[in-house]
Amino acid sequence: MVERLVKVECYAGYRGEERPVRVLFGERAEEVKVVEDRWYSPGATYFRVVVESGDRYILRRDDAQDVWSLEGFREAGS
Repeated sequence: MVERLVKVECYAGYRGEERPVRVLFGERAEEVKVVEDRWYSPGATYFRVVVESGDRYILRRDDAQDVWSLEGFREAGS
């Protein structure tokens, strides 16, 4: 899979923990309904999210560069 960079809008609470609230694909925005999982690897944080359409995405945040990429996708109903 070729790395696909995406824009992600985040919420940072009082403890500073970021979590995605919206994923932007050009002009199209997908609202995050649920963060199903979060895990860490050296230099990156991963999120498995469900958006309003029911699709699931795995998003990767490069901690050093603050860059987001799409690592996986599952269409609703599959």
